[in-house]
Amino acid sequence: MAAQPVSITVDAKNPTYHEGIAIPEALSIEPSISQDGFARNPFADPEVAAHYTLLYEKSQYECRHVVDATLEWSHKEEKKLVRKLDWHVCTWAVDRGNLSQAVSANMLSQLHLTTDEFNFGNTIFLVSFLLAELPSQLISKKLGPDRWIPAQMTLWSIVAVSQCALTGKSSFYATRSLLGLLEGGFIPDIVLWLSYFYTSRELPIRLSFFWTSLSTTSIVTSLLAFGLLHLDGVHGLAGWRWLFLIEGLITLVVGLAAFFLMPASAVQTKTWFRPNGWFTDRETAIVVNRVLRDDPSKGENPDAAKPRSFLTHARTGDMHNRMAITPRRLWHAISDYDLWPIYAIGLIAYIPQSPPSTYLTLTLRNLGFSTFNTNLLTIPSTAIGILTLLGITWLSECFNERTFIAMIQALWTLPCILALRFWPGALKDPWPTYALITVLLSYPYCHAIVVAWASKNSGSVRTRSVSAAFYNMCVQLGNVIAANIYLTDDAPLYHRGNTHLIIINILVIGLFVTTKVYYVMRNRFRERKWNTMTMEERKEYLNTTKDQGNKRLDFRFAH
Repeated sequence: MAAQPVSITVDAKNPTYHEGIAIPEALSIEPSISQDGFARNPFADPEVAAHYTLLYEKSQYECRHVVDATLEWSHKEEKKLVRKLDWHVCTWAVDRGNLSQAVSANMLSQLHLTTDEFNFGNTIFLVSFLLAELPSQLISKKLGPDRWIPAQMTLWSIVAVSQCALTGKSSFYATRSLLGLLEGGFIPDIVLWLSYFYTSRELPIRLSFFWTSLSTTSIVTSLLAFGLLHLDGVHGLAGWRWLFLIEGLITLVVGLAAFFLMPASAVQTKTWFRPNGWFTDRETAIVVNRVLRDDPSKGENPDAAKPRSFLTHARTGDMHNRMAITPRRLWHAISDYDLWPIYAIGLIAYIPQSPPSTYLTLTLRNLGFSTFNTNLLTIPSTAIGILTLLGITWLSECFNERTFIAMIQALWTLPCILALRFWPGALKDPWPTYALITVLLSYPYCHAIVVAWASKNSGSVRTRSVSAAFYNMCVQLGNVIAANIYLTDDAPLYHRGNTHLIIINILVIGLFVTTKVYYVMRNRFRERKWNTMTMEERKEYLNTTKDQGNKRLDFRFAH
C-alpha cells in the first residue's frame, strides 16, 4: 500500500518536534502515514535521505544496505516484530551477586570478618566497579557490546567460582575488587546494545524488563540458595562455598552461550550456527529503518561529513557500533552540564534503600530467623518490587512524565525509613520488622526511567553512549556512600545511620523538584529566544550553527 504524499506545513508559533528538536515553519514535515498507521519518516524529505545515505556509507554503518526511505509497514506488523525483539533481546539476565545469601550462612564468622570489614569489602567492590565504568564503555564501543558483554560475563563468573576457596580477609578483598572491575560497565553496555534494536520511546520499558529479569533471577537465586546451603559439610565444604561454586558455574555457562547468542546488530543475526537468523529479510529492514527514523544519528560517523539540513544538525557527532570513543568526545559528554541534574539524581536517589537491602539477610538472622528461612523471606520484597518497577515505568511512558513519576520512589521509602528510625519495635520485633523492611524494599525502582532520561536528554549518540556510563558511575559512587552508613558502633538499631538516610531521602525529593524546574526553565528560555527569530533567521541558524545535540537552540529537554 502506498504512503500518502509528504506535505509541508507552515506554523510559526507551534513548531513540531522530532526527538526533542523543533522543526519550524516551512521545514516542518508531517509524518508519512498510511491508513494502517506508519511510523514517522524523516527520510521522506529527499534531501535528508540523500544526505544520510552518504553519511552512512562514509561511516561504514553495518546496516546501511537495508536503509530504505520508501519502506512501509503497518502498526500491527511492527507490534508483532517488537514482541519478537522482546523475546530475543530482552531475555538476558545474569545474577551478578550472591553475597547476601552467603552472609546468611555464617560466612562472616567462618572467615573471621567483622561488619566493618564486610562493609570495606563492599566499598572495594563499588570503587572498582566505579573505576571500570568508563574504560568498559570505551572497550565496548571499540569491540562492540556483542563481544564485550559475553567476555565480561565469562570472566566475572570465573572469579565468582573462585570465591568458594576464600580463606580470609585478603582473599575476600581481592575477589571483591576483581568482580567490581569485571562487572563495571555491564549495565551501560546493555543499554547501548538495546539501543540498536529499540526506539527511544520503547527503551525505558525494555530497561524495566531487563531489571525485572534481574529481580526474577534474584528470586531463583534465593530458592537455589535454600537448597544449596543444605549441602553444608558435604565433602568438607561449607554451604556458602557450594553456593559460590554452583551459581558461578551456571553464570559461566550463560556467559559462554552469550558469545553465540548476542548479535552485533539486526543485520547480523544469521551465522553458521543460526542459519535462519532471528528475522526475515523484511523484518530485518523494518527493525533497522524504524530505529533510524526515530533517531537517524544511530548510523552516523561524526567525521564523515558536515551537516547540511535541520535533521543532520539535530544529530551530528555520532557513531556506528564498532567506533571507539575518543578523549575529545568523552570530554564533551562529561562536561555536558545540562545532564548534571540527572547525574546528581543518580548519585543520591538510591542511597536511602541501599543499607536496609544490603543488611537484609543479616538483619533477619539477628532477629532469630534461620539461615534457610532468611533466604526464602527475601523473595516477597523482590517479587513485589518487580510489579512496582513495571508499574512506575509504565506510568512514565503512559503520561510522558519522568520527574514526578520517578520521585514516587523517594516518597515511598521516606515513611518506611522514618519508621525504622523512630518506631520502638524496629529491629527488635521479628515479624513486624520484617513486614516494615519488606514494604520498604518493595519500592518502585526508578532506575530504568532515569537512565533512559539521560539518554533522551543527551541529544546525540556521542553523549548518549557515555552518559549512561557516567550516570551509572554516579550511582556506584552513591553506593559507596551507602555502604558506609550502617557501621559497627551504630549496631544493631542503626539510629545514626537511619537518621542520615532520612536526611538524604528528603534531599532526593528536593533534587527531583529542582531538576523539573531546571529543565522547564531551560525549555522556556530557548522557546522565547526561538520565537523572537524570523523565519530567515531560523533557517540561517539551522544551516550554519555549530551547536550539536542538546546544545542546539531548537532542542527541548524531556522532564
